[in-house]
Amino acid sequence: MPNKSKPNRLIAEKSPYLLQHAHNPVDWYPWGEEAFEKAKHENKPVLVSIGYSTCHWCHVMAHESFEDEEVAKLLNEKFVSIKVDREERPDVDSIYMTICQMMTGQGGWPLNVFLTPDQKPFYAGTYFPKTSRFNRPGFVEVVKQLSDTFANNREHVEDIAEKAANNLRIKAKSDAGDSLGEDMLRRTYQQLINSFDAAYGGFGSAPKFPIPHMLAFLLRYHQYSGEENALYSVTKTLDSMANGGIYDHVGYGFARYSTDDEWLVPHFEKMLYDNALLLIAYTEAYQITKNERYKQISEQIITFVRREMTDDRGAFYSALDADTEGVEGKYYVWSKDEVLETLGDELGELYCAVYNITQEGNFEGHNIPNLIYTRLENIKDEFALTDEELQNKLEEARIKLFEKRQERTYPHVDDKVLTSWNALMIAGLAKAAKVYNAPEYLEMARAAVAFIENKLIQDGRVMVRYRDGEVKHKGFIDDYAFLLWAYIELYEASLDLTDLRKAKKLAEDMTGLFWDEEHGGFYFTGSDAEALIVRDKEV
Repeated sequence: MPNKSKPNRLIAEKSPYLLQHAHNPVDWYPWGEEAFEKAKHENKPVLVSIGYSTCHWCHVMAHESFEDEEVAKLLNEKFVSIKVDREERPDVDSIYMTICQMMTGQGGWPLNVFLTPDQKPFYAGTYFPKTSRFNRPGFVEVVKQLSDTFANNREHVEDIAEKAANNLRIKAKSDAGDSLGEDMLRRTYQQLINSFDAAYGGFGSAPKFPIPHMLAFLLRYHQYSGEENALYSVTKTLDSMANGGIYDHVGYGFARYSTDDEWLVPHFEKMLYDNALLLIAYTEAYQITKNERYKQISEQIITFVRREMTDDRGAFYSALDADTEGVEGKYYVWSKDEVLETLGDELGELYCAVYNITQEGNFEGHNIPNLIYTRLENIKDEFALTDEELQNKLEEARIKLFEKRQERTYPHVDDKVLTSWNALMIAGLAKAAKVYNAPEYLEMARAAVAFIENKLIQDGRVMVRYRDGEVKHKGFIDDYAFLLWAYIELYEASLDLTDLRKAKKLAEDMTGLFWDEEHGGFYFTGSDAEALIVRDKEV
């Protein structure tokens, strides 16, 4: 982000996302009492703007609005403005994302919610352009209109806000339904199969997310019921994603989601949790099918994470940005001329034929390498190659392209260490170590869990994040649940009883901090956490 103006309060934060906004002309506050006290004292509404540092549309809105002097002047006069990193404060994000979905029928980031000084929401939306376009209201108009309504029709604002807060309370306190049984498993399976895309794999229509926990459910349903369609829907999805542009065929690792049905054009950011959960999905699919390609993809995910998302103490970074030099996907895409120039004509033509690289391109005049319509048998015939010769040539080409790509400007890395996402990667590595008999993966997992134990557990309390020497925020239910999962996978990979003892202690702490004695289920925040407008539960 441009560094044009004197810094605001966010300059004292460690969050990469908040620091991206530390030189905005907007008078940002971090989430906390100071901002809400100011709003009460000056009788102003509050803008809470939530995002994360590798989010493309967050960058777009920052550039269009939050770096803009006109918008900043309006916000500074009429509102108290708060910036929140959703990855550090998923509790705040969860509450206001729920409200956004209730009010608008959709969600996403950036999330912009307008509150009364007592934290109750009266208007919400995601990305706003500065002025009206894309069938979206302009941010300037929204800010002016909401400010006028707050000043001149306060009763109406308070009424909306109270109803919204009440809806949140009702949702959080909803009674338990029927207990889970075989019928629920069958109905869940049927729902998933009904939304399965038989042409390209995955569920529903674009944008398509990997959603590995659905694949995990279907693998287990197949084991339990023998239902072949459950397994087919998993293998079709895993094959399609591995062939698509959502997978980085040059440097490995998966992007966050696909903007189309075919898995061709990704939203180019790479998140630790996606790659952790996909590592588990491909490993479990390998356990059932013994398909060597799933093992290969698993190994490549680990190669990518070790190379690009691991710090020198063994902990894992959170994410890589979608944008480079302000252009989405610039680091990852190729022109045909660049491929031929890098590889030479003979190897270049082979690579272009295999990975569908054309002169006109498949993404804004450039190419995202993919195997969606590739038939390797036809390629072998056309180029008179054996299977081994083809694979050797493609690997030679990949290495040359990877080296060429390293000359480009590297995407921004969100280098904060999140307990929950690290725990998912630890679980994935431990599972892969066991399944593939690879002790080096277990070593990676052990290094990461040692980092968590040394840095992110303080006085027995699991914390949310570490960055630049600072540990911040008391852990949420997912920090505990995923770390518990990690310890169980570590135990299953090594049969070291120490892991089991740690898991047992963590489960006891988790129950003490998060369990709802009255209605059952686990709260998202601990009993010792900051009180928000509602104590939420996440399924």
